[in-house]
Amino acid sequence: MDLVVSYVGALRLGLVVVPVNTAYRQREVAHVVRDARPAGALVDVAERGSWVRAAAAERPITVFGPTVELPAGSMPSTHRPVLDVARHDDPALLLYTSGTTGAPKGALLSHGNLLASADAVAMAWRWTPEDRLVCALPLFHLHGLGVGLHGTLCAGASVVLRRSFDPADVARTIEDHRASLFFGVPTMYVRLAGADQLSGLRPLRLCVSGSAPLAADLHHAVIEGSGQRIIERYGMTETVMNVSNPYDGDRRAGTVGLPLPGVQVRLADGTDEILLRGPNVFAGYWERPEANADSFIDGWFASGDVGAFDDDGYLRIVGRRKELIISGGYNVYPREVEDVLRGADGVHDIAVVGMSDPQWGEAVVAFVEGDVDPLALLAYGVERLAPYKRPKRIHRVDALPRNALGKVVKADLAEP
Repeated sequence: MDLVVSYVGALRLGLVVVPVNTAYRQREVAHVVRDARPAGALVDVAERGSWVRAAAAERPITVFGPTVELPAGSMPSTHRPVLDVARHDDPALLLYTSGTTGAPKGALLSHGNLLASADAVAMAWRWTPEDRLVCALPLFHLHGLGVGLHGTLCAGASVVLRRSFDPADVARTIEDHRASLFFGVPTMYVRLAGADQLSGLRPLRLCVSGSAPLAADLHHAVIEGSGQRIIERYGMTETVMNVSNPYDGDRRAGTVGLPLPGVQVRLADGTDEILLRGPNVFAGYWERPEANADSFIDGWFASGDVGAFDDDGYLRIVGRRKELIISGGYNVYPREVEDVLRGADGVHDIAVVGMSDPQWGEAVVAFVEGDVDPLALLAYGVERLAPYKRPKRIHRVDALPRNALGKVVKADLAEP
């Protein structure tokens, strides 16, 4: 609650807020502090305050906690801050990308970007003041902050914040607070299924999934266990929310749906990269002119994601351009291989990457969580994938490396 009050107060004052992942260690905090050069830092743990001071070096920076002692009595009018004067294009959030493929960059989002996206999802998902959201997502990330919290506030609804995700706690909270909404990432739905808590979702009017691909078999498992047809959607740090499966209509497993109100989506000629335009799209990265030049094409933001539309206009995410594997001269998108191999018995999750190889240039290599025989998984792939798409090597791992939202950090994968 302290975070929410501090955050809203900072925005009302016209400050630019730089959320920081609570899992970051000193090196990662230092990168954000040195890049953003904040004037102050609000910390919940003294150790983090020392990291901020060390990274700021010679620059003056004020570090304080969420509790501030104020003098008794009313504040003189001459000292009262001026609130709520931010304009549409004024910066509001400097959010650092998750860094799954390199050093995080700061995406500078305006008040207008945030409001446009909150209004769009409120319309698309029929958000009303009577709704109550159970939010176990971290508020340093745009999923919890820009979708869950902003959407709640703009709709005049309410939210029950949880410090962390626990399947039994979510089910209990839904019942105790008569909640109507739950937003999660695929890992959360996997854990709800594994803990036999999917039935706890039954009272809700809407479940939403994002931040990572939702496997089709998981989509169907949630239907069987709770009666809920999850809405899968597509958003990014740089654009907040872009696309969603419809509230009324066919919610298609394996797709992220249709453009939200005000958002334009098209595919780039020749590459099928997803291009985005609309009031939700940021103006650019903080002090990264080269990245900005590469990220915009004639006014459209180049997402880095490769997509395809079906005959009814539903968007499917095929993969990431930067993750493209070129093996023996053929293009392989890891997402396609992962989606196929997840259907094999014993596979809990899987990550496919390209590894340098003297024969193939890049070899398709799979890292697998679960109780699975690599030879059996190879045989499974032989029946379902073209030869050049099949993994050349498969490694079993206890756990894939993930960031705070459960997204696999492929840069941390290495062969033994």
